[in-house]
Amino acid sequence: MAVGVFSWLLLALAAVGTHAATLTLQSPRITISSSDASQLRAEPLSLAHKPSPPLSLGPTDVLKLTFQVVDKEDGKGVQPHQTFLRFFDEKTGEEGIQPVKVTPGGKAKFELNMARPPSSLPPSTTDPLKVSLYIGSFVHPPVQYELFDLVVPPSQPPAQHPDEVHFHVRPEIQHTFRPDQKLPPKVISAFFTLLLAAPWVVLLGLWAHIRPQVPYLFSPSILPFVASLAAFEALLVQYWAALRLGQVLFYGAILAVPTALTGKRALAALGERRLGKSSK
Repeated sequence: MAVGVFSWLLLALAAVGTHAATLTLQSPRITISSSDASQLRAEPLSLAHKPSPPLSLGPTDVLKLTFQVVDKEDGKGVQPHQTFLRFFDEKTGEEGIQPVKVTPGGKAKFELNMARPPSSLPPSTTDPLKVSLYIGSFVHPPVQYELFDLVVPPSQPPAQHPDEVHFHVRPEIQHTFRPDQKLPPKVISAFFTLLLAAPWVVLLGLWAHIRPQVPYLFSPSILPFVASLAAFEALLVQYWAALRLGQVLFYGAILAVPTALTGKRALAALGERRLGKSSK
């Protein structure tokens, strides 16, 4: 049922479009004048064929195009929603679009001054430009008219855009690195190594002179805790030498469990010895 209604709607729209009034041009005319306002060429335009020879403009000439958009049936002036001229070079494919202002009565006027050509005029050569008129309306079918061929002075090549150079292949970047740092002589390295080790030598000498008493350091209850601390120190040395921070955190988390357990046991053993409750 819905398909049938849609088909009838399409047929109705087609019928309306068939009987809709079309637009046409009334009294289209071109005039070419020089910079001193003297008339070089003036003639009406035919919508059936282009004027011959093609229109030609000099560097300072002015082209004026006038026409009126009317309803083809009743001849009344109509203001379309869109009206513009298209300048097209068939050989280069360049084109330009120039809007044309139309009054409520349908009258339009376009002026092309070659002394100050509009930006809509495409880059030109010695070949003529095809000039077409396009008219669009919400209530009339669109129309297109091939008006005339226009020969204009060849334009200068467009100026290079300042950012164009960034869109071309650039030369390969040759990186220059600093030379490898030279190592100091081994004698100097050995001297500073001994200088850093000297405090430890002094510390060990003082310990040997004082002879501190650590009777329970190697007891079964305290030795595992000391070994865990030594493992932590070895882990820090490996971090300085080869390991990464993530590896150190992972291995440190594993070592933290036995260190906490053995530390608790060592503290408990020391407390028992101080209170005289140790059976050893």
